[in-house]
Amino acid sequence: MAAARGGPKEEHVAEGIGIAEVLALPELLAGEPEVVAGAQGLGREARWAHVVAGVEGVQLLDGGELVLTTGTGWSRDAAALTALARALVAADPAAVVLELGRNFREAPAPLVSACESGGIPLIVLRREVRFVQLTQRIHQRVLADQSEALAARAEVHAMLTELGLNRSPVDYVIERLADTLAAPVVLEDSAGRVVAWSDSGAAGPAGAAAPQDRGRIAGDGAGGSAPESVVPRKAAAAHALAEWAEGPPAALPAGSEQVPVEAQGRRWGRLTALPGPAHPAGRRTVLELGAFALALGRLADPEGEQWLQLSSKRVFDMLLGGRYRRAEELAVQLAASGLPVRDRALLGATLQGIGDFAPGGGHEGPLEQALLQTALRRAVSPDGRVLLAPDRAAEPPTLLALLSFPAGDPRASDPAAFAARLNRELGMLLPATTPAAWRAHLALGPAGTRVRALITSLEQVRAAGTLDPVAETGRVTVQQAERQPLAYLVRGLSGTPEVQDFAADALGPLLAHDAASGPGHSGDLVEVLRAYLAHPTNRSLAAQRARLSRSVFYQRLALIEELLDVDLADGTVIATLAVALLARR
Repeated sequence: MAAARGGPKEEHVAEGIGIAEVLALPELLAGEPEVVAGAQGLGREARWAHVVAGVEGVQLLDGGELVLTTGTGWSRDAAALTALARALVAADPAAVVLELGRNFREAPAPLVSACESGGIPLIVLRREVRFVQLTQRIHQRVLADQSEALAARAEVHAMLTELGLNRSPVDYVIERLADTLAAPVVLEDSAGRVVAWSDSGAAGPAGAAAPQDRGRIAGDGAGGSAPESVVPRKAAAAHALAEWAEGPPAALPAGSEQVPVEAQGRRWGRLTALPGPAHPAGRRTVLELGAFALALGRLADPEGEQWLQLSSKRVFDMLLGGRYRRAEELAVQLAASGLPVRDRALLGATLQGIGDFAPGGGHEGPLEQALLQTALRRAVSPDGRVLLAPDRAAEPPTLLALLSFPAGDPRASDPAAFAARLNRELGMLLPATTPAAWRAHLALGPAGTRVRALITSLEQVRAAGTLDPVAETGRVTVQQAERQPLAYLVRGLSGTPEVQDFAADALGPLLAHDAASGPGHSGDLVEVLRAYLAHPTNRSLAAQRARLSRSVFYQRLALIEELLDVDLADGTVIATLAVALLARR
């Protein structure tokens, strides 16, 4: 791939007509052709046809021609014929057609030997053929193929130019390339992780959805079976991505094409087309044009946001939206995207900043999110892996995470160990001006070893929202929904009108009192109640957590009992108010 300013490197858009096709032409069949040597070279292509008379014509060959001759002017001397045959083969013609009868009754042995050793087909004709008709037909076919190739290349170039002008996203460019080539197309980054892929137009052979090693990759045995005759598109795609499931493939299937995506001396990744049908413009030419368009797009996106987020976003969309047919298919895509799942501890997580990140208030979203992402990536390395994407439905801004750790890694089971590691990484990244009250809040779902367990873990941690932490180290707090089953249950039901009405009725007088102003209205009764319910048997500790003196705290509790007309020592009251507070949060 050339630098961006120079465009893709030039190549022959069409080599010519295959020798096997030449043998099928009526003009040649009239001569009763027979391949007497070099049959292994029948796949060669002739870019032109040239009639050679005498020995001097051999010196005029450029290579790749279909040589037509009657042997006129050739010597019968064995040494001279041997020299002529060697010179002819050295010129590297596509094939040699020798018409028998006038000068030779059989192909000369030195010519047969030279063509056989050089892999150049030697075709003899038993009957006379009008060479002018044969050359005319071959030239027409070659010119027609070249015209078709040039038109096809112009069409692909126009399509990719339009995509560039439209600033089309990377995944759409890959889809159009896959449609054009009717084969799976995969884009990797410089580390070999799959950024985007598409199998549009690829039918996929029967059985492609379930390669023998897929069960090993996925670690899941669930999901139905594909029809015997046709593999669904997503299954075919998973089969294609299986090449990347264990990292960048050392070797690709025969018939694949791969080109770098680079410009101005920088290489950002590779573009691969897996085996598929021939294209008039040449499969490699189409792929190079696509790589050039992607390189231009990458130059226009210096931060690489599209490449950094695209793969993860696609995986999260499929995972949370149920856009996959089998867990095995999702496992292959996770592994290809850089999240190994085989023999690993898997869990979902969310990460968000709590409190003001910038002096004077505010979150400074992009900087805060970038620091959180970097710290989490460092906290799971070197043995752990993580895929990250923003949760666009969450407020404040929240990162979704899929985590993969080696079996037995304490960070998958010990929230305190994870909090300590994340706090250390944050400490090296946070600006000195970050307010002391700011916290990174990490929510961890339950760990499992199967892909379905990973899906459940992420869904559970999202549904739980923000709960009280179970571990805290420095600026990092960690929650685990599985250790707070009541909070998780109530949070899942809190969106229903009945539960909202229940919470409003149970807490209504306190909410109204906190919203009012004037003497006696401190505005903190709900928070006081929350501190008390967290430690109902230790009011001194509850007062300390509420940051109030015990006397003031007791006064607040008495006011709460008066407003709600309840006894805060009653277990049923405690349970009712605890559920109401969880539902309101």
